[in-house]
Amino acid sequence: MAGDEETPKGMRIAGRLASGLVIAFLVLDGAVKMVPIAPVTETLAALGYPSDAAMARLLGLLTLAATVLYAVPRTACLGAIVLTGYLGGAMATHLRVGSPAFSHTLFGLYLGVMIWGGLWLRDARLHALLPIRRPTSSGGSG
Repeated sequence: MAGDEETPKGMRIAGRLASGLVIAFLVLDGAVKMVPIAPVTETLAALGYPSDAAMARLLGLLTLAATVLYAVPRTACLGAIVLTGYLGGAMATHLRVGSPAFSHTLFGLYLGVMIWGGLWLRDARLHALLPIRRPTSSGGSG
């Protein structure tokens, strides 16, 4: 991946691990929606969406397409952006129906942090865009 040469090996490994976990989860999530079993369609109905197989498959296809974008190094940033929007919609849906905050509503936030954290750890180019800096001592009188 471009940018790897400036990223320390330990950070790259941690980033790939975090990204791999997210990718595995999202592939499983998308695949389950592509074969809309009863719990998928029942959950869609509970969230206020049409509970037909077509809606489940559409959501599964969107999940898988965005995940593929994220998994491919050249399009990983675009994939992270698309997944962020997708997860934001999921969070808004859970907020609207009154789902539990920490287990349901904020789950998209947890995934989003892993998505961007994994990408940041494995691609040094993001360090310039999203810097995490240590506090510096000012050395001057205050």
